[in-house]
Amino acid sequence: MPPPPSSWKDGFSALGMMYEKHLKGDIFRLLGVWPVSPVDSAKTILLVAILFAGPLFEHGIVDGAWKDWVRGRDVYQTLSSWIGYRNYVVGPVSEEIIWRALIIPLHVLAGFSAKKIIFLSPLYFGIAHVHHLYEFRLTHPQTPLFLAVLRSLFQFTYTSLFGFFAAFVFIRTGNVYSVILAHSFCNWMGLPRFYGRVGVQAGEPIGPPGKSDEQPEGEHAHGPAWTLAYYMLLVAGAVGFYWQLFPLTESSHALPGAPKR
Repeated sequence: MPPPPSSWKDGFSALGMMYEKHLKGDIFRLLGVWPVSPVDSAKTILLVAILFAGPLFEHGIVDGAWKDWVRGRDVYQTLSSWIGYRNYVVGPVSEEIIWRALIIPLHVLAGFSAKKIIFLSPLYFGIAHVHHLYEFRLTHPQTPLFLAVLRSLFQFTYTSLFGFFAAFVFIRTGNVYSVILAHSFCNWMGLPRFYGRVGVQAGEPIGPPGKSDEQPEGEHAHGPAWTLAYYMLLVAGAVGFYWQLFPLTESSHALPGAPKR
C-alpha cells in the first residue's frame, strides 16, 4: 500500500499539534463539560420554552397538566418507565456527548469554521436516525414503502433541524449540559400541533349525540378562544425564539469562532 501523500501527513501532523495544544490547555472546555454554567443552561431552556409556548399552553393550561408538573408527578411517572428513561435520559445524554461534545471539537481542531460545523455536523445526526426506517418496516409491514420512506425523510428533517440548533447552542455556550437538557425537553414536548382544535382528545366527539353544535362537557370542554390563543402563542413563540436566539445563547464560555449576530 503506497504511503499517504505529504499533504495528508502535513494535515495529520497539524491536527495532532492542535489536539496536543488543547489537551495540554483546556480540553474539557473544548468538550463542553467544564466549566459548568447553570445560568447558560437555564437561558437555553428558557429559549426552548419560548419556542414551545403554544404546546406548553395546551398541555399545561388547556389539558390541566400544570398541577402534575408542579408536584413532579409527571416527571416521576415518565422516568419510572424504561421507555421514558431511554427517551429523556439515556438518549439525550449519549447522543449529545457523541454528536456535540465529541464530533464538534474534532471539526474545530480540523479548522472548520463555526458556520460549517453548525450546518454540517447535524447532518450526521440526522442520517444516524435513518435506520428507524428498517425498524418501522419490521413493526408496520402493512404500511406502503413509499409512506415509510416519507416518514423517514420527515424524521431526518426535524432531527437535522434540532441538530442545527444544538450545534449552535453548543458552540455559543461551550456547554454540553445545555444541549442535553434542551434535547430532553424537546423529546418531552414532541412535535407541536399545527392544525385542529385544542382541548379535544383524538376521537372525542365535539358534542353530545344530536347536539353537535354544543361543546362537550368535562375537562376538555373549551371554546374556540382557547384554540385561537394556542395558535397565537405558537406564532409568538416562533417569533420570540428568533429574536432571543442570540441574546439567550450569549456566553463567556463560547468556543473559538462562535457566530455573532
